[in-house]
Amino acid sequence: MINKFNSQTSLYALFGNPVGHSLSPVMHNKAFGETGLNSVYLAFRVADIDAAMAAVRSVGIRGASVTIPHKVAVVNSLDEIDDQVRRIGAVNTVINRDGRLWGYNSDGQGAVRALLEKTAVRGADIAIIGAGGAARAVSLALLSEKVGPLAIANRTLKRAEALVDSLAKYAGAGGTEAELHALSWHGPELREAIRNCHLVVNCTTLGMKYASQAGQFPLEADWISAGVLVYDLVYNPPETPLLKMAQKAGARALGGLPMLVYQGAASFSLWTGREAPVDIMFSAARKALSAEC
Repeated sequence: MINKFNSQTSLYALFGNPVGHSLSPVMHNKAFGETGLNSVYLAFRVADIDAAMAAVRSVGIRGASVTIPHKVAVVNSLDEIDDQVRRIGAVNTVINRDGRLWGYNSDGQGAVRALLEKTAVRGADIAIIGAGGAARAVSLALLSEKVGPLAIANRTLKRAEALVDSLAKYAGAGGTEAELHALSWHGPELREAIRNCHLVVNCTTLGMKYASQAGQFPLEADWISAGVLVYDLVYNPPETPLLKMAQKAGARALGGLPMLVYQGAASFSLWTGREAPVDIMFSAARKALSAEC
C-alpha cells in the first residue's frame, strides 16, 4: 500500500489494536487536504509496537499516532521523549526527525481543552474512573488547572494507589495542593465520592463500540447525582451507556469526540508546524461517526 504514493508524499500512521473503526484517518486526511499538504494518514493494526517503530524508521514515516494498547510500551522504542511523557509515562504522538523518533502526549491537553469548553474546573471535586495511561494524562492536566480533591478508582486498587503516589509530587502544579485519593472501584467510598463530586471522568474503554466491553458502564445508576458533569472519553458510540445513564439521572454529559479532535489537532501541529484546521477536523469526524451510526 505504501508504494502507491509518490516519493513526495509524506506518510503518517496510526498504530494500535484494534484500529479498524478509528476516526483518526478521515480526520487527519481531511486536515491534510484542507491545508494543501501532500500527505496521507493510514491506520495499521499492529501487535508488536517495536516492529512498528522500526518500520517508521525504515520506511520513512514522518509521524505516527499511537493508541491502545501500545501507549506505554512504545516509550521503549523511542530515542527522545518530552517532559510531559516523562510525567505521564505514555505516548500518543511520534515524530520522525531524520531517523530519530521523538515521543509526545497530547491526550491530557485535548481532554482538558474539551472539558473547559463545557465547565470550569478550578476547585472542582473530581472522580476519575480508571488508572491507565489516559487517566494519568487527564489527571496531570487537571492538576495544572487548580482542581480540588481528586479521587482515582480502579478495579485493581493497587494500581489506583500507584497512580496516586506518582501524582503526589504534581499535586501543587496549579498553585494549590489538591487532595489525592485512591479508591476501590465498587466500594462505598467511591459511591459517596461520585454522589458528592462536581465531575466524573471515565478513562476506561467500558462502553466502547466494537470492543469487548461494548454496552457496559463503570458506575451504578443510583451513584450519579443531578447536576454533576459526566465526561466519557469514549467517543463511539456518541452516546455511550454511561452518558445515557447520566442524562437519565439528570446529570450533564460530555462525550469523547471533542477530546479526539483536540488531541489530534495538537498532534497535527507537532507533525507539520502548522495550525490545525480544527473546524474541518470536527466536521469530518462527526460526519464519519454519523455515517457509521
